[in-house]
Amino acid sequence: MKIVEDKISVTELKQIAESGFGDFVKGVVDIEKEIMVIDAELHSDEEGLLLQNGSQQKDLWGINIYPFNEIDKMIEFDSMINIRPRQGNRSRDVEDIEVRNRIILIIEKLVNYE
Repeated sequence: MKIVEDKISVTELKQIAESGFGDFVKGVVDIEKEIMVIDAELHSDEEGLLLQNGSQQKDLWGINIYPFNEIDKMIEFDSMINIRPRQGNRSRDVEDIEVRNRIILIIEKLVNYE
């Protein structure tokens, strides 16, 4: 697992994808700290690493990054950790458009699209 606080290249994401799931990389984004963890088999493992490093549960959202896709089709908002009825999120998707937009902005900041 890798905590991304600065830029990561699409090339590196592609390499991680190819060595793991083939076409995507799982990630968990902390929308408050504007960081993410990538490169694990489970979103829950990435979530755990961020929690150990001081993140708060309410700020963590699971995504999948498809580095071989066009930029606007690179992020998939799908993870079991996103099911949070107390926060009004009842599905694996990220239902709140404001949260989705924050995630997109963070990914745009962290990923060097070359």
